[in-house]
Amino acid sequence: MLDVYFSATPNGLKLKIFLEETRLPYRLHKVSLSKGEQFKPEFLAISPNNKIPALVDQDPEGGGAPIALFESGAILLYLAEKTGRFIPKDLRGRYAVLKWLFWQMAGLGPMAGQAGHFRVYAPEPIPYAIERYTKEVNRLYGVVDKELAQHEYVAGGYSIADMAIYPWIVSHERQGQDLKDFPHLKRWFDRVGARPAVPRRGPRRRLVPTGRDSRDGRAARPVSVRTTNAPRASLGQSCRATRPRRCIRAS
Repeated sequence: MLDVYFSATPNGLKLKIFLEETRLPYRLHKVSLSKGEQFKPEFLAISPNNKIPALVDQDPEGGGAPIALFESGAILLYLAEKTGRFIPKDLRGRYAVLKWLFWQMAGLGPMAGQAGHFRVYAPEPIPYAIERYTKEVNRLYGVVDKELAQHEYVAGGYSIADMAIYPWIVSHERQGQDLKDFPHLKRWFDRVGARPAVPRRGPRRRLVPTGRDSRDGRAARPVSVRTTNAPRASLGQSCRATRPRRCIRAS
């Protein structure tokens, strides 16, 4: 059994996608970041960097004591190796996946996070920071767009690299990006988003400009806009009502 410590951030959704794809049994433990639950001693014992997601495998390969993991990239790699899925076994295929997984961890995630923070959540607009991070995310989008001109998925076949990258593209508007500028990325984004295992997006937040054009460093403020009438599943539950065997509610 896998114990999964989760919040619906891009990094958390990477793990949710993998679990949905593989239908592994797991217990989902919601960690409320707004309440500071990531700083509780019991959580820090699993994730000393006080970040989600985190995972405890109660039944690791070969037996023995449970294995605790933090960092979403490490967890994806562990689960891919545990299940033998979504990472090639041959040398070249494996490292094609790993280089894009690490690209997301080291580049896209941190830069997109900073862009979203300074464009949407910072108490005061800082034009230099907004412009710097928006432009860097734009460059990174261009990098992966060129790669996707050659492949259906980022590393050839669908893999943990796609699962890692996709959740960070969901918030492209908050990052000041227009997917129309990246046709290959948009095609990939629509293809991955259509997979049954990819969680349905919740209410999206539209950016309302309060200054100059976004690519010139405008500030923006979020306004919630519901794009579907379908109710969202409670994140305090570990599975959808239609697929109860996959997981169980955390106690």
